[in-house]
Amino acid sequence: MLAAHHIGRGVQVSALGFGGAPIGNLYQMVSEAQAQAALETALAEGIRYFDTAPFYGYGLSEERMGRALEGRARESYVLSTKVGRLVSRDPLATRTPGEPFAVAGTRAVFDYSRDGVQRSFEASIKRLRVNRIDILFLHDIGRLTHGARHAEVLRLALDEALPAMARLREAGAVSAIGIGVNEQEVVLEVLTRFPLDCVMLAGRYTLLEQENSVEFMAYAHTHGVKVLVAGAYNSGLIGPASAPGATYNYAPVDTATLERARSLYAECAREGVDVGAAALQFPLAHPAVAGVIAGLRSRDEVMSAVTRMRTPLPAALWQGLERSGLLPHDAHVPAAVP
Repeated sequence: MLAAHHIGRGVQVSALGFGGAPIGNLYQMVSEAQAQAALETALAEGIRYFDTAPFYGYGLSEERMGRALEGRARESYVLSTKVGRLVSRDPLATRTPGEPFAVAGTRAVFDYSRDGVQRSFEASIKRLRVNRIDILFLHDIGRLTHGARHAEVLRLALDEALPAMARLREAGAVSAIGIGVNEQEVVLEVLTRFPLDCVMLAGRYTLLEQENSVEFMAYAHTHGVKVLVAGAYNSGLIGPASAPGATYNYAPVDTATLERARSLYAECAREGVDVGAAALQFPLAHPAVAGVIAGLRSRDEVMSAVTRMRTPLPAALWQGLERSGLLPHDAHVPAAVP
């Protein structure tokens, strides 16, 4: 059993969580057998936190997760999903260039209204085959996603979506609520106006970068808001074993970021350390962080993530990263191994 941490009202997540975007056919097709093997392996290896969203495969990820978890004692795992988009069947819908999910015949549209939240939640409950959700996130608000519509979306989030989520929590249908985003600015905008149990932040507090989350992480620690770190591999840039990948922030990596990633790999190589192991373990040292969610699509990827989480890392690694300027000197780093 991987170490567990508490969030909100009695919710306890495993330090390593199963991210459900890949089994929603993120960028490539994943068979039903492959998806179920990944989920079964995760359960067998002690992963007890599973995260998904209607957006992931336009319902496909939730459906697959629901089939894997059906029949298991509800208290034996923690489940999170998201609201903010509605999914509908559309026989004419095809995958368009730039769309992240290899799924045809469905579409997803943003809806942050009170009614939209309720309808999204009810649909997720059916797809997941459960009668309650442990953690419910409001998905993808902020300027990064909505640009000029940010003010309008933020108003809807504060006036309708988040109050509707709080009512679901009060009714016992949800145990904890938060937002799931890729930028700290909108988190700070929300936290100062609406109380949240937790935040899922993707790609901004990682081994590769921390500067774009400094203010939020300090706020979370001070105010007792638990953080779930997603995107620890920065969209695949620091996931591969031997050299950086080609993508960062879901797009081709820029030269400066690639050079930083190469320096990170070189420093880890000096200590004989797998970059992926350091990437998964680093965020957990921060006192505000309750868990790290890794997107997983196969049995092999699950076993790799579990092995990386369990691999002892030497103190010399963190010291070297600090000396080289790849980590700040006041960074929270994992405890030294004997």
